[in-house]
Amino acid sequence: MHASQQRSAGLGLALASAFAFGGSGVAAKPLIEAGLDPLHVVWLRVTGAALVMLPVAWRHRRLVRERPVLLAGFGLFAVAGVQAFYFASISRIPVGVALLIEYLAPALVLGWVRFVQRRPVTRAAAVGVVLAVGGLACVVEVWAGLGFDAVGLLLALGAACCQVGYFVLSDQGAGHGETADSEPPHPVGVIAYGLLAGAAVLTAVAGPWAMDWAVLGGSAEMNGRDVPAWLLLCWIVLLATVLAYATGVVSVRLLSPQVAGVVACLEAVVATVLAWVLLGEHLSPPQLVGGGVVLIGAFIAQSSAPRPPSGPVASGPGVTVAGAAEAREPAGTGSELSRPPASP
Repeated sequence: MHASQQRSAGLGLALASAFAFGGSGVAAKPLIEAGLDPLHVVWLRVTGAALVMLPVAWRHRRLVRERPVLLAGFGLFAVAGVQAFYFASISRIPVGVALLIEYLAPALVLGWVRFVQRRPVTRAAAVGVVLAVGGLACVVEVWAGLGFDAVGLLLALGAACCQVGYFVLSDQGAGHGETADSEPPHPVGVIAYGLLAGAAVLTAVAGPWAMDWAVLGGSAEMNGRDVPAWLLLCWIVLLATVLAYATGVVSVRLLSPQVAGVVACLEAVVATVLAWVLLGEHLSPPQLVGGGVVLIGAFIAQSSAPRPPSGPVASGPGVTVAGAAEAREPAGTGSELSRPPASP
């Protein structure tokens, strides 16, 4: 494949991933309002995706022996933590606001890089963080004394903090410092086992045996229209999780992490627009301006991320697990996988 074709394919896949991840909250919120607990929706999403990815997990089963800590941490933070906090937050505050708060993760990661790892960050990246924080102040309308539910804001911030753990774990799984004879973990395999580990954690936390399963046989209201609940669940599992993660991983392989990360900023735009059209969640002009500033800040921070050392980042058929994470990583430490993620 020529370089131009590779770039075009990578951009297309990165856009598909951003659109897929951006729709998760829009599909999940009607299920929550229909009577499902946010944790139960997360459990359905993660467990359903884990079942779909079982063949991939079997193919990469050696990862269980070689990287048990990475897989467990990835499942706890990148899968269970990010999504549980995000879905809990959207049950209390608008989808677009919750996702924009998650974009504080770049600022938090820069803090980790600068003060914990004691690595320099670029001035442009710092400017991007200041813009993102300032834009976030407009989104939550701090001059109105936190007009949004404070608990919902804290839950969204929890999702951002889990994304920081996700970035750090992803960087550790990038194969840095490995010998020439060893291969870094395959990102799709890490996704599969992260989903399985996340499903195990959420099973213990969410208690799906107490879930109101009858809700899935009924319908959920989406801005005055009744939509089959099972259709929304399929949207969350197949499009917003499996497709989102898979396209995100491949896009990073075809693009640089910085380019893929910039495209991933569209996730917040997609989520806000879909919530506006499908859920009737309208944001005020200051909030829209603030959201734009958040995205500009994230764009600057990710575009100015320091380049990793030259040389191959992976050997063999796969790419690094950081590749999936670096799609959203602003400071050279290593996306979502998604969100999703999370996001989400």
